[in-house]
Amino acid sequence: MNYVPNVSLAAYTTMGLGGIAAFAVEVTNRMEVIEALSWAQTKNIPALMIGGGSNIFWRDEGFPGLLIINKVQRFEVFEEDELNVYVTIGAGENWDSAVERCVAAGYTGIEALSLIPGTAGATPIQNVGAYGQEIAQTLVTIEAFDTQARDFVTVSAADCGFGYRTSRFKTSDKGRFFITAITLHLTKGNPQPPFYKTLAGYLSEHGITEYTPATIREAVIAIRNSRLPNPAVVHNNGSFFANPIISEGVLAQITADANADVPHWPMQPGSIKLPAAWLVEQAGFKDFHDPETGMATWPAQALVLVNEHAKTTADLLAFKQKIVDAVHAKFGITLEQEPELLP
Repeated sequence: MNYVPNVSLAAYTTMGLGGIAAFAVEVTNRMEVIEALSWAQTKNIPALMIGGGSNIFWRDEGFPGLLIINKVQRFEVFEEDELNVYVTIGAGENWDSAVERCVAAGYTGIEALSLIPGTAGATPIQNVGAYGQEIAQTLVTIEAFDTQARDFVTVSAADCGFGYRTSRFKTSDKGRFFITAITLHLTKGNPQPPFYKTLAGYLSEHGITEYTPATIREAVIAIRNSRLPNPAVVHNNGSFFANPIISEGVLAQITADANADVPHWPMQPGSIKLPAAWLVEQAGFKDFHDPETGMATWPAQALVLVNEHAKTTADLLAFKQKIVDAVHAKFGITLEQEPELLP
């Protein structure tokens, strides 16, 4: 294994910012994960594992430890019966490639999560979701090295602490588990309506009435390509803010203040989800380019912050705070970021 010293962390986030890591190493199997962690322990330095870097960004101060880059490959299918299928995916597998393989086989359950950048192992950390699906709906177990137990363990979905864009891996047990594989429960057959509003609109506009995993995947890819920048071309972390969950009373107040219909989605009784993009636009940040920080919002989707010519993570954080402050001043709502600031 090749432990590389003094690695630029900007190369390990799609935002393209960050300081220096003391060391970095790639791991391709479970034994290499153990070896890397043991190596860090002998050096008395912390260790941190990442996937594709699409939902993280780094502090300018860097990371004085070992960056473990997850390249664990695996794709195994167990067909329980004519309907139910279990797919185990290595944590280092490209997520969209895994979705593509499942869709090609006629499995449904994750087709709406197409074209989400990053690796499979990162999906449970923030309970990745899009267009009406989220990983918690299909995930059965996670295989991971538990630094407390000092052994590999299997974590059931029920024990993942899933919530809206969160899990125990992002909160109470952050840094404890090094994920090496996930197992999903998918089904053979076709997805059934009703579909997420944006997706349903696209299907209707394009006269698509045959709902298969493939047609839904194609629709989602088309929608994402029309609205979101490619992180391989434009530095960004995708949606930077989570959609806030508010009460019906807060919605009524915002609607009265705006004197207009406010887009929203009902959640559990008494709770409402607001589109963060709408809040950002209403606060004056639609297609906004900030000369002070070198940051901007993407023209087709204000929820995406893009690094046009920012030099430091401090620039990104300053721009983020401008948006957070403006939204709070206008609506009394504090936006929460989705990508994780490391370490």
